[in-house]
Amino acid sequence: MNALIKLLTRFLFLTAVLMLGGIFPSYAAELQKLTNAKLINNSANDGDSFFVEAAGKSFHVRLYFVDCPETSVGFKSDARRVREQMRYFGLPSAERTIHFGNEAKTFSESILAKPFTVHTAFASALGRSAKGRIYGFITTADGNDLAILLVKNGLARTYGMGRETPDEISRDEMIEKLRDLETSAMLKRIGIWSESNPDQIVELRAKQRSEERELQELQNQVKKAKSPQGLLDLNTATEKELQSIKGIVPVLAERIIAGRPYKTVDDLLKVKGIGSKKLEKIRPYVVVDAGKE
Repeated sequence: MNALIKLLTRFLFLTAVLMLGGIFPSYAAELQKLTNAKLINNSANDGDSFFVEAAGKSFHVRLYFVDCPETSVGFKSDARRVREQMRYFGLPSAERTIHFGNEAKTFSESILAKPFTVHTAFASALGRSAKGRIYGFITTADGNDLAILLVKNGLARTYGMGRETPDEISRDEMIEKLRDLETSAMLKRIGIWSESNPDQIVELRAKQRSEERELQELQNQVKKAKSPQGLLDLNTATEKELQSIKGIVPVLAERIIAGRPYKTVDDLLKVKGIGSKKLEKIRPYVVVDAGKE
């Protein structure tokens, strides 16, 4: 009966989305292919994120797997982002980081001057776009993957969300491929890597990781202090209790319960739908065998 109710609820939601003008619901697991897409000129476009027109709709697409430097700094969050990118690439200044961000933007715009193909499951991508962004893959008119081209030309790093590609390359395999291309671009000293300081890059990256760990620890402490129900035991918590944690939807709560027993909180990585980022968001609220984790 519960399964029937869930199926009916999903059907009604899909109907509502279509009636409101949406093409596909955001929870679609399968990639949808949108051909003959065109780039829309917009000041918010950059190397890895841009507005496109496809299937009679406009979308703000964020590439899977890669991150290009920022093109401007308008908020404190932008400044922190630029600093983190500057440290990763070993660049001498924020100014040069933004310079290469604009080079990446120009590169993508030139590649997307011809009609291209977008593959997307309409998964929401974080950002400040008023209409929201969706993750996607872009196949150029020449049949190339834009993310791969950016990394290969030294204009992006391997970073961010990923999933199985339209060519059925697994997420992990794609990450390894991009990392190899990134190393190749670094050795060739092309693109951003042409101005990297090899003597400082290790120190800069270590400093960034240290600051991120400190911030994460502070966030975890605040989350634990604000948790209304205290820590939940992964092996005994009810479905309802698990759903009280932000980010755990009903289907994910069911999968967590089905995956019992757990020896450590890290075992949640074996649950479909939980990656390293989601795990860190969940971790402050859960334990295994309360008092022993």
